[in-house]
Amino acid sequence: MRRPFASSRPWEALGSLSARLLVAFLVPTLLFLTLAGVTVYALARASLEDELGASLSALAAATASQVNGERMLTIEPGDDQGGTRTWRALARLLDGVRTASGVRRIYAVDTAGRVRADSAGSLPVGAEVPELARDRLELSRVFAGKRAASQVLFTGSDGLLYKTGYAPILQDGQVVGAVGVEGSAAYFVPLRRLGRAFAVASAVALLVLALIAVLTARGFARPLGRLMDSALRIGRGDLTTPVPPEPTREIGVLARELEEMRRALEGRDRQLKLMLAGVAHEVRNPLGGIALFSGLLEEDLQAGSHAEAGAHVARIQREVAYLQRIVEDFLAFAREQPLAREPVEAPALVDGACELLSMEAAARGVVLEVEAAPARLEADGSLLTAALVNLVKNAVQASPSGAPVRVTGQAQDGRYTIHVRDQGPGVPEAQRERIFEPFFTTREQGTGLGLPLARKIARAHGGELALTSQPGATTFLLTLPLAPQEPPDSAPPRPRPRGR
Repeated sequence: MRRPFASSRPWEALGSLSARLLVAFLVPTLLFLTLAGVTVYALARASLEDELGASLSALAAATASQVNGERMLTIEPGDDQGGTRTWRALARLLDGVRTASGVRRIYAVDTAGRVRADSAGSLPVGAEVPELARDRLELSRVFAGKRAASQVLFTGSDGLLYKTGYAPILQDGQVVGAVGVEGSAAYFVPLRRLGRAFAVASAVALLVLALIAVLTARGFARPLGRLMDSALRIGRGDLTTPVPPEPTREIGVLARELEEMRRALEGRDRQLKLMLAGVAHEVRNPLGGIALFSGLLEEDLQAGSHAEAGAHVARIQREVAYLQRIVEDFLAFAREQPLAREPVEAPALVDGACELLSMEAAARGVVLEVEAAPARLEADGSLLTAALVNLVKNAVQASPSGAPVRVTGQAQDGRYTIHVRDQGPGVPEAQRERIFEPFFTTREQGTGLGLPLARKIARAHGGELALTSQPGATTFLLTLPLAPQEPPDSAPPRPRPRGR
């Protein structure tokens, strides 16, 4: 029973292939681009934030170095309204630095966080700066005598992001206040533009990759679809339609192998049909004879003619023996027998096969002449003997009485060739290749499996069986590989006649 393919709808497999290739292209690329974009953006932002914080805290330190801490502490609430001299001097200093540096705001506070001067004028003297509560950790470092910058960006009233740098105001080595400088994080605008451009470029890259994936999937899917159609045809029993070749190297190899498989299946199917037809034909005749002679036997037994009955029994036994021979030949040809390889001496192989046929050759008046040069084969001796017996038997049966059958063996170029020659009428050209087909025979009692079995055994050993024929000179050539590293003996063989 033929096993069906897993899917009888090729487009499902092709769609699956396209989807998998698309996922295989896009998912890793999407993950890589996302991870790379986020990582680069985060690193760039962190680096720019650190750079901005360092610049702002340095500007704050430079400004703090110009502030007289003792005079700053004399500024009291209301001084900004009255415009005292000390307040105006400090406010003028802060505003000049703001204008020169281009920052948003500079202010000076005491250690309690109250404003003593503000370049923006948004907070009166003595008011608490709200942003200081957000930057308590940074201010604790500043009041310990160190510079610091806010860790968190904040959004101003204009919608832009800002950062604050702090530096201590010293008086006689003591921290009496701090200068805060608010600067715009203007780099975030191009950074965001860069992020958007990267996102657009990533989307374009994904689209291009998707197009490449689709085209690649089609490039794979179409030839694979043709291969799948061919496989389905073969699976349904269509062994006559060839598998089309494919230009792609890897898929082309698959197509060639599938075509080889189809040819092998076609040949085996054809051979099986021939074998079945041959078995049916060969079995029909002896079965008819058995039925005929068994009927005659029954009649003779009823009539009491025991002599005739014995003759009929002998005929039935001959037909049964012929049937048994057909079955044995059929099984020997159909069965895949593993080779039991072992060292085999070629002269012993040839002598053994001829010895088995010496009596039959003598009965026909045929002389067996054997010349086998020494050589060693790595082979299954029993199977090769059976093959060689078939060849010699055909030659003996084809030879006229009194004619010789020459069996010679010679090693050359790493191979050993056995020639079986007879002087019979020869094989017509139209039948020379057909004689190796199962059940093809020109003899009345032949099964037509001897020569096909001999060729099958030869090929199983890595050899070949061929035929050359003309009237009066027919030769079977059995070629076999020599055993590895076995130099052939070039000594001339001695002829050994067998039979008469």
